[in-house]
Amino acid sequence: MGGSWMSRQSRMGYLFILPNMLGVIVFFLIPAVFSLGLTMTNYQFANPNYRFIGLDNFTRLFADEKFIIAIKNTLLYLAAVPVSLIVAFLVAVALNRSVFLKSLLRSMYFMPYITSGVAVYFVWMLLFQPSQGPINGFLRAVGIDSPPGWFASTDTAMFAFIIIAVWATLGYNMIIYMAALQEVSPELLEAARIDGARTYTLIRHVIWPLVSPTTFLLLITGLIGAIKGFGVIYAITQGGPGSSTTVMSLLIYKTAFSYYEMGYASAISWVLFAFVLLITLVQWYGQKKWVHY
Repeated sequence: MGGSWMSRQSRMGYLFILPNMLGVIVFFLIPAVFSLGLTMTNYQFANPNYRFIGLDNFTRLFADEKFIIAIKNTLLYLAAVPVSLIVAFLVAVALNRSVFLKSLLRSMYFMPYITSGVAVYFVWMLLFQPSQGPINGFLRAVGIDSPPGWFASTDTAMFAFIIIAVWATLGYNMIIYMAALQEVSPELLEAARIDGARTYTLIRHVIWPLVSPTTFLLLITGLIGAIKGFGVIYAITQGGPGSSTTVMSLLIYKTAFSYYEMGYASAISWVLFAFVLLITLVQWYGQKKWVHY
C-alpha cells in the first residue's frame, strides 16, 4: 500500500515538472544539439546550398580579429562583477547598522535593478553625452579641460559600460549580502570587539569570511550574466565605435542575424559555452581555498 502511494506521488511529481522539462528540451537541448551540427558547416540563413567543412569555422575563429577583440572586451567587461561585489558588500555592511533613513537608502540602491532597461539606457546615454552631458559638465567644472568621450571614444566606451553594470547590479548584490549579514552571529562580533578588533579587522577577518558562500554564489551568477549579457551594449553603441564594445554575445548576434552566417555563429556560441564552463570550473575548484561554510 505504501509503495503504491509513493508510486502515485512520484508520477504526480513528474507531471508537475513535465511542462518545464519540455520547455528545456524543445527550446534549449534540441537547439544546442542542432547548433553543434551547424558548427561543422558553412550554413547561411535561407541558403540551402551548404556543405560540411569540418573544423574550418573554429580555425577561422582564431584568425578573426573581431573575435580576438570580442574576447578582450568580454574579459574587460567582467571586471564590473568583482567591483560591484566589493562596493555592494561595503554598502550592505554600512546599511546593516543603525543608519538614518536606512529603509529609504535600501530602496534607492535597489531601484536600478528593477527599473526599465530602455529607460536606464536612455538616461545613461544622456549622462555620458560628451559635449552636453552632466558628467562631463561636472568634470569640466572641477578643472578637467578634456573629459573622456565615453561612448564616442574607442578608449573609454567599455569603461562607461562597466560603470553602468556596477550601478545596475549594485542593489541586487547589496540585498543578498544584507540577507547573509543577518546570519552573522552578534555574539561572535562582540567577542571580536572585546579582543580588540577594529572595524577594518572585523570586516576583513570576521564578516567577509562568514559571507564568503554568498560571495561565491554572486560571483558565479554575476560572471555568467555578464558574459551572456549584451542588451545595454546593443541598445547604446551596437558594439561601436568600431569594435571597441563588441563582446562575444554581441558578436554572435551580429554574425547570425546581420551577416546570416549561422554556421560560424554557432561555432562562436560553442566557444562562448566553453568559456563559461571554464570560468565556472575554475571558480568551483578555487572556492575550496577561500569559501568557508
